[in-house]
Order: sequence, then structure tokens, then C-alpha cells
Amino acid sequence: MENEEESPFRIISTVRALNSALRDKLRDDTETTRSCRGDRVPNEPEKLWFKESSAKNLRNRDFLSPNTVLTALYDDGQVPPAVLNNVLSAHGSGVLPLHGAEVVAEGLRVCVDHPAAFRRVLSRAAEYLIPSGAQREGCVLLNCPALHTRDTHITSHTLTLGQLRTVLIADHLGVLLRRQGYSVSYCPALPEDGDIINFIKALGVDWPTVPVSWSNEGREQKVLEDLQCSPYREMECEKEKTRRNGEETEEGKHREREVKINLKEVVQEQGLQGYDPSLGTCTVQRETIAHLAQLDRVAAAADTSVAMTVLHVTSCQDEFRQQQTAMLWRASGATATQRLVVCGPVKTPGAQLSAAQYLQLRRSQMKEASEMKYGEQVEGQTWDDIIRVMTSATVRFELLSTVHTSPVTLEVQKEGGVSTKGPRGGVFVMYNCARLHTLFSSYERGVQEGIYPEIPESSALDFSSLKEEGEWLLLFNYLIPYSELLDQSGRTLELEGGGVRVNLKTEQACKFLVSLSKDFSSYYNRVHVLGEPLPHLFNQMFCRLLLLSALRELYHSALDALNLPPIPQL
Repeated sequence: MENEEESPFRIISTVRALNSALRDKLRDDTETTRSCRGDRVPNEPEKLWFKESSAKNLRNRDFLSPNTVLTALYDDGQVPPAVLNNVLSAHGSGVLPLHGAEVVAEGLRVCVDHPAAFRRVLSRAAEYLIPSGAQREGCVLLNCPALHTRDTHITSHTLTLGQLRTVLIADHLGVLLRRQGYSVSYCPALPEDGDIINFIKALGVDWPTVPVSWSNEGREQKVLEDLQCSPYREMECEKEKTRRNGEETEEGKHREREVKINLKEVVQEQGLQGYDPSLGTCTVQRETIAHLAQLDRVAAAADTSVAMTVLHVTSCQDEFRQQQTAMLWRASGATATQRLVVCGPVKTPGAQLSAAQYLQLRRSQMKEASEMKYGEQVEGQTWDDIIRVMTSATVRFELLSTVHTSPVTLEVQKEGGVSTKGPRGGVFVMYNCARLHTLFSSYERGVQEGIYPEIPESSALDFSSLKEEGEWLLLFNYLIPYSELLDQSGRTLELEGGGVRVNLKTEQACKFLVSLSKDFSSYYNRVHVLGEPLPHLFNQMFCRLLLLSALRELYHSALDALNLPPIPQL
């Protein structure tokens, strides 16, 4: 069992301990039970505690059990003293240290021991940058139907914005799931040095490739044979032959070669849930066989000792076709669990752009905005790299910040531009990450010049000096909960019901970074971190630098989940 003093703080662990503190008294303490309204205990509110997040509420409490909960548990909402003591003494693995519990007008409020929390978190910040749960086992195959072609190769000029969104979501999911311990593979492999692979690489997407001369025809033939022998194949129509003058016509030969699969039977016999009820008999097309052969190829290379889950990341327009493909793969003998990550459409009012045109528009807008702000210094390879990364950040945040099942509407009028100011997604996030880099460059330069001493060990610092409200907000809303956010996609994959669709909350990383950047920017604009080099001011400065150093690493970790490198300067 993990030592309480060694385990990282978790919001979920603290809430569970506080829940238990209320419930245990209801069940076990005789005196308290007599003052409870026993008839309400079986129907107590599902959520007993709320974590505060707004700056206003965090000034006087960190967790709240509201009056509606207290009234459901106790006569007239009066909390017995024994319960207050029980709440205040809540402890356990990952439970934040508490130092105050009090009944106020809004309910029962609980305050965390801020200096103790700062000390523990900032002395071991790396523990808060990894998923909170145990490393998972299993294989995940991320299939992107938008990239499947056989006879007509897809290009950046034929790739739609909706299809680009599915590629970026698949790429992001791959990073998140790998961090949680899954073995992740991608499908299909793309021809190396082709237009489409170079295009998505420019956006930071890491996708598998094969030589241009590579062929999968052998596996395609095997898939066709498996379908021809499938128990779900419909034979009746295919036995019909049209003859003329005693000889089989071309129409008859074509009918004989056709393979038709009854998908409704596949769904019903295998007890699959959530599939479109209009799935019926499907004629197998050449493109579909190529698609299934690609899936077979990747699945065959996976670790067979662990379960495989296939996530088809598809647009809503192609969902029905992908359900057909998934059932055809089942009919050919595939046994892997298959789920669909369905993505809403991307709308561009007043214009119709391909993925290539969209990227070019954002790149030119980013360069123009940079030149307006920084002038003639925007030239050379360094600035080309900055503009490339900033453009990629803009595109990713525009397409990933919305719940993946919902539509995205983009402003693509050329006069709209991309602002380098204000909380507008990727640019704003990258700018604030760069501010941290600039801060630490200034501090390190001061150390080299003898202006500031090195930061001492955290055990030598007094963290009670961190009293500015933005400091606790950054720790409590971002540094501590981050590891739990990283764990969500894997937890959802394991716990969500067995329907065909799965919602993996791919928007959360972008929303987290934008919210973090707003609160960090507000704090950084108010507080002068590198103060006068006076010994009596050093303790507070060092505490703030440790907090912001942890914040910088959090930025890097979250941006890496989006395959975005940090910008060293702006």
C-alpha cells in the first residue's frame, strides 16, 4: 500500500475521504445517527462535496458541502460537532492536508493547509505530470478512415477540414493513450514522401509510412477469400445467372464475382449494441477490401497476449460507412473490440476550403500578425520555425477545443486575421508558455551575474509566503488535477458501456491549457516575480520560482500531448 506521506495529492482521493467522513458518522456513530433524518440516508445526494475553482470562492474555502446536502443528511441541516471533527481529520493516500472545517451560510466549508500543500507538490512536481492511475495494459489501434485510399491517393488539396479534424484527434488520442501504458498503433500506413504525409507532418502529426512501391495485395486477396467463406455471406442472389444463347453474359459473371454480406445478422448474432438499425446487406467493394487488409496488417503485428481495441476516428458524414466496414471486418473473422469516435463537421461560412488552403491561410495570417507586432526581425529560419509551430498550434486548438461530437465553425475570411493578443486559443497558450521561458532566462542570467543566488532546496523555504490568490489557484486548479485529466481517456475506454460510440473528451487538453493561460496571464501581470535582490525578499521569490518552474513543466507536458513543441521566445 502506498505511504500517505509519499503518494501525490489527488482531488478525487480528497473528495472520497470527505465523502467517507460524512457517511461513516451516519452509519457508525450512534449519537449522530439519532440526530439524523434516517429516512433520507438511503436517498442521500449523489454528490456530497464540490471542489471550488473560482478565485472568489477560493479566498475562503477549497471544498464545500452545500446546504442542500446537509439538509438531506441532518435534522434542519445542523452538522453535529462529531461530524466536523471527522471531516477535519480526514486522511488517506493522496488526501490533501486539511486545516479548517466550518459551517457557513452556504454549507460546510473545508480549507486545505496551503503551505503544506505547496511544499509537498513543489518538492515533487514531476509526480503531478503523469497519469494518476496505474499503467494500463492493452493494445489500441487508431484507424483513420479519411486516410484510406487505394486507387486514388488522397492529397492535402482533396482532404476536407472535417477529415483533417479526425486525423488530429487520432494523433492526440495516440499520445494520451501511450502515456497511460497502452500500446498504440495507427492505420493506414501512408506512402512515404507523399503529399499527404508531408502535409500532416507539418502539423506535427507522427504517422506510420511504407515505401511507395509497397503492396498489400496478398493480404487483400486473403480478406476477400475470408469474406467469400463467411457464414454471413448471402448466396441466393449470387447464384442467379443471366444467360443469353446458352452462354453466361458479362452481367452474370459480375454477379457471380460479387460478395454480399448480411451485416444485420453480424450485429444480431454477435450481440453488438448501438449500430444503425438500417444496416442490411452490403456488397463488398474493392476499396473496402483494401481498408480491411490494412486493418488486418496492423492487427496481425500487435501483441496477441493483451486485448485489442480498435478506435475508428471518423467524421459524422462517414459514420454509417464505417459501421459497415467494422461489421465486414467482423464477418471476415476479426474479433477485436471496435468503437467509433465520431467527429462533428467543420463549417466555414462564406468559403469552401480544402485542408491545404486552410493551413496556408492560417500560416499567412500568422506571419502577417507577427510582422505587425515584431517588425523587421521576423525573418530567417528561427522565425520560420516559430511561425510554423504557431500555425500548427492555431490549427490544433481551432479543431480540437470543441467536443469531438459537436460541429466546429471556423472564421476563414482573409481579413479576419490571427491575433497574437487576447485569449484566442493556440497563440495565446504558446505566448504564455514563452513568457515562462523568458522569466527563467532572466533569472538564470541574474544568477550568472551574481545578482540572485541559486534556488535552495524546498525544505529550506517557507511556503506561507505564497499568499497571492493566483498562486493557490494555479496549484489547486491546474498542477494538482492535471494528472487526473491525463488519466481520463483510458478510464473512459475501460468503463464506458459497450455501445459502438465512445466519447473520449478530446477537447479537455486544449480547454485546460486555455484556462491555465488566462489565470497565469492574470497572475503574471499582477505580480513582479523577480524582485529587488534583497535577502529578506529571496524566500518569496524562490517559492514563486518553484511554483512557476512546475507550471512551465506542466505547459511542456500538456503541449507535448498535442504534439506541439514549446516556443523559446516570442
